[in-house]
Amino acid sequence: MISKTMQDAINEQINKELYSSYLYLSMSASFASRNLPGFSKWLSIQADEERGHGMRLYDHLIDRGGCVELKAIAAPATDWLDNLKTFKEVQAHEAEVTASINALYELANKEKDYPAQVMLQWFITEQVEEEKNAAEIVQQLELLDARGTAVLMLDHQLGKRG
Repeated sequence: MISKTMQDAINEQINKELYSSYLYLSMSASFASRNLPGFSKWLSIQADEERGHGMRLYDHLIDRGGCVELKAIAAPATDWLDNLKTFKEVQAHEAEVTASINALYELANKEKDYPAQVMLQWFITEQVEEEKNAAEIVQQLELLDARGTAVLMLDHQLGKRG
């Protein structure tokens, strides 16, 4: 059985993952409205991944006899008109999620919750990839801005995801 402390912390992380999904869906909609379907697709896939992360935590609680408590999801911003600033926000958000996952892992260690530690190892590895992907896109957008190259090339590349 999972401790109440661990259960509450995982429920908070579920909310953060579902918020991440909303955030990326909001960004996706903004790019779609500006006729940048590649950016939109990349962020839409990212939104789906974040929902999947929330469900992985949800399933862990259910499997351990815990109680899932879904809380209200905060509304994300909707003003995503600057491509570089948007992806810098993605990068910063992923760093926040990494910090949250790391704190959750530290709690699992303190609680001696070995099943949670094993489950959270997947998230720790996943966050390395998430931060790397966001950083690469930010670097590419910075290069595009510096060289005045059309953002459509990057949009086309991002559209190949999935």
